[in-house]
Amino acid sequence: MAHPNEDLIRRGFDAFSKGDMDTLRELFQADIAYHVPGRSSVAGDYHGQDEVLSLFARIFELSGGTYQIELHDAVANDDHSVALFTASGQRGGTALEDRTVLVAHVRDGRFAEIWILSEDLYALDAFFA
Repeated sequence: MAHPNEDLIRRGFDAFSKGDMDTLRELFQADIAYHVPGRSSVAGDYHGQDEVLSLFARIFELSGGTYQIELHDAVANDDHSVALFTASGQRGGTALEDRTVLVAHVRDGRFAEIWILSEDLYALDAFFA
């Protein structure tokens, strides 16, 4: 039996993959903080459900709907969930395939803060430039 916070992150990845923003909103604390590294047009710190969901919509828009995530594994304990995944997409003749780590702090069964850690930050920046 998986830890509840592992189930939470797997549910989040499933919802993101389906574009199910209603479920993602349920999984996020109202005051969620979401951190994307780098200097691209999507890099930065996002606060609150609306900002984070707007970020996701922008990622889909910039990639022409091609942005996808493939979850490789997830682990969790009482305070955190960690996911290993590959992000991919196409944009303006540029392809992205980036192995990524997502680290999430969980509070009261919902995501409170999320950090994205990219294997190739230069490629991520170039893709979303």
